Amino acid sequence: MQPAPASRFRALSFISGLTVAGTSSLLLRYFFAANYPEQPFSAFCDLSSRFNCDGFASSLFAQLGNVPVGYFGLLLGLLLCLGAVFPSPGMERTNHYLLLVNLLVALAVLLISIWYLRTLCMLWVGYSIFSLLALAIFTKFGTTPRPKTLWRYTIDFSPPHLVVIAILGTLGAIGIGLFHETNMEARAVEQYFGLAPVKLPSFMSPFWVVRSTPRFEDAPIQILEFSDFLCDDSAYVAQQLARVERDYPGKMNVVLQIYPEEALCNKVIGKDKHPGACEAAYMVAAYGPDKFRQIHDDFFAHYDAAADPAWRHERAQHYGVETSMNSAAVQDLVQQMIQTGSEYEPTSKQYPYGIRSTPIVILNNRMVIGTYSYLELRAIIKALLDRQQGQVKFMEEWPPTPLWRPYRPVQQ
Repeated sequence: MQPAPASRFRALSFISGLTVAGTSSLLLRYFFAANYPEQPFSAFCDLSSRFNCDGFASSLFAQLGNVPVGYFGLLLGLLLCLGAVFPSPGMERTNHYLLLVNLLVALAVLLISIWYLRTLCMLWVGYSIFSLLALAIFTKFGTTPRPKTLWRYTIDFSPPHLVVIAILGTLGAIGIGLFHETNMEARAVEQYFGLAPVKLPSFMSPFWVVRSTPRFEDAPIQILEFSDFLCDDSAYVAQQLARVERDYPGKMNVVLQIYPEEALCNKVIGKDKHPGACEAAYMVAAYGPDKFRQIHDDFFAHYDAAADPAWRHERAQHYGVETSMNSAAVQDLVQQMIQTGSEYEPTSKQYPYGIRSTPIVILNNRMVIGTYSYLELRAIIKALLDRQQGQVKFMEEWPPTPLWRPYRPVQQ
């Protein structure tokens, strides 16, 4: 079959570029609207619990690192338009190759969204359809000869074009990633300072993760975390706090309030989310406050393995707590920490008390439920330190001098 006239292909590829770029722009806008809501933008694509974009936009699949996936689609659409306006065989081959890779990724994300997230984002469906149409246009109407073997087909691109695109695309990705991080940090700080203050529990755990001052209240940053040693989210928070600790040495006190999510010992929440969590709590408590950080780091580094009774038995032998972990004194100590969970007002209709799960962090007398990333925690802590140091935050603007206003030196 003879290729179609170049003018027709250029027109079709330009239109396909506009559709890919357009849907990608909507994906980008929706990503920021869903993660940083300011206006109701989602109504047109949130049809039901199964057909909506909220779950997708807030998931890990909606971004690569801190770069929304919509950015890469927007870049591809602009490249298609650029290739139509300034055609060359190398650019066409490279765009065709990128379209093939893009379609495979788009379909993979679509399947993962359906299988894992149990939702279907109609914006992503539209993007996948337009990507398929664009690839079909290049395959059917392209003006450059197509490779005859499948292997050659998968590597048919112009290296110089691809290198330039990769460099420029990376620079743009860094920019939009920084923009995303800035928004994420600003939102976290705003949400944190909007929280009502809460009191510390009546009984403070003797187990310190970080100790910068003798008294808990004397450190600029005071963190009390309710944690379960078999909880993956608690392990995640422990990792983020360890990173923040390196950023602010001597500024933080961190105390861990042992709070196993197992009804065997925790009657406050009464749920068996992590079987074996009570035994893990007794092991840690029996090891004592002086060496707590060692066993703390060990459990959270192996929280998945710690769910296995055989692993816990081996570690109990390693730490020498096989007998002491079953003592009344150790179990009473754990109970004292657990009972403090009933001192807080309900945060959910499902549970009678505020400490209903782990992790829950009380950071400078404000309660944060769930997981905050390292960037968010760092932003909150920096804002707290800035306020304590009395740093004034202000905006300043100097409007440009009108061209018609002559310069007059100041009279001394």
